[in-house]
Amino acid sequence: MGVIEDVYEDVEADVPFEEFEAAVEEKVEQMGGLADEETAAMLIAHELRDEEVNRVADIKPGMDDVKFLAKVMTVGEVRTFERDGDDEEDGHVLNVEVADESGRITISMWDGMAVDAADRLQPGDVLRVMGRPKEGYNGLEVAVDKAEPDDDAEVDVEALDEYRVEDLQLGASDVTLVGRVLDTDSVRTFDRDDGTEGRVANLTLGDETGRIRVTLWDERADRATELASGETVEVVDGYVRERDGSLELHVGNRGSIEAVDADVEYVPETTDIADLEMDETVDIAGGVIETSEKRTFDRDDGSQGQVRNVRVKDDTDEIRVALWGEKADKDIDLADRVVFTDVEIQDGWQDDIEASAGWRSTVSVLERASGGGSAEATGDRDPGQGGLDAFESNGSDGSSESADADTGGSAGAGGSGGAAAATAETDADDADAAGEVEFTGTVVQAGDPVVLDDGTETRSVNTGANLRLGEEVTVRGRERDGTIDADDVF
Repeated sequence: MGVIEDVYEDVEADVPFEEFEAAVEEKVEQMGGLADEETAAMLIAHELRDEEVNRVADIKPGMDDVKFLAKVMTVGEVRTFERDGDDEEDGHVLNVEVADESGRITISMWDGMAVDAADRLQPGDVLRVMGRPKEGYNGLEVAVDKAEPDDDAEVDVEALDEYRVEDLQLGASDVTLVGRVLDTDSVRTFDRDDGTEGRVANLTLGDETGRIRVTLWDERADRATELASGETVEVVDGYVRERDGSLELHVGNRGSIEAVDADVEYVPETTDIADLEMDETVDIAGGVIETSEKRTFDRDDGSQGQVRNVRVKDDTDEIRVALWGEKADKDIDLADRVVFTDVEIQDGWQDDIEASAGWRSTVSVLERASGGGSAEATGDRDPGQGGLDAFESNGSDGSSESADADTGGSAGAGGSGGAAAATAETDADDADAAGEVEFTGTVVQAGDPVVLDDGTETRSVNTGANLRLGEEVTVRGRERDGTIDADDVF
């Protein structure tokens, strides 16, 4: 066995011996006699070893060449482009997403290879790929020099026609995902390095497996202002990138996001308010028991900011949530059920802690208060309206107690108010007692009058007591024309 065969056996390269031998002879010729066959064979072996990567996750920017085994996830459409020269033929490019157990990456095929691959490649095919890593339009990709099917090889990863949030991985492209809109932001503009103006907007989608922040670029940015929380949408041809350690789904001009008629359930995994701790980032949910007016302030850089506070309550406790920036404009009313994601727990003002909803947070109204608005906005509400029953945590049974008017006397009269010996003065007292009621509920409007809601009905109350929104109280007094004149508040 010759020296070339010896080196070839040691390399265990995934190339035929004839190709290896030809490469060695070419190397000898290139070096002009400065290297013999053994030296040239060692150089070629070194190059082949540099190309070997065991996993997709091992592919890094700056590598000269790589070889790897992966399964086809999605096959894009061939795109045609004009080359610079007048006599140049149009070029063609095809993006194919491939993956193994370690991750996903896009491989790009060009011209004749692209046209041929578009006709024969299918999701699920296993390829042996040789190519050059580079930064592409959607992040790191591999420009393919050679790609051959390997019907005997197995790659343990599932090809998907449609993704769920939990399926998304860094490098995924041509992503189709259906989700529920949880939150939207306005369009922002920025200046690119080439002097052009870019546009970007964000929204958040959720499905039964989780949620994902979606970044919409340029022509697609306006979709964030056209879609509303609660709508179901389909993202087509998205791609996954990483920002601040979290995955994001991006949609450029080649992609789309459209409303669809589908039911998607999103159930947030929230932390009980009573279990919150300082400096953690969590998701919380609860009923809104207090709202404040939006305030503006001047930042150190001269720009103007805004903030609005709301107080929410779950079955364990309550907390104030500070809504910063555009989130201060969210349509949130008393008794709405709201979920706040990625809020930071911080020192609060007059509180032990408070939640801060910043740019990464989402604010989603899961359930509107019955009647479509708050008591504070609408004044007296119909007695039959629903209220805060889903958000009560202090054991109120939602009942309204009153004296038994049918007895003709007060609750403490032992039923004797109807006796023939009763005097006219006693009859008058009994008539007053018949109008005395006791009502327990949550303050949903503070002011004049106070409005209480017990989850079944609301009552207006005249009282000089200083009551706070969200506080649960019991009032006792005479009721006239649907309003309780409270003698006792406790």
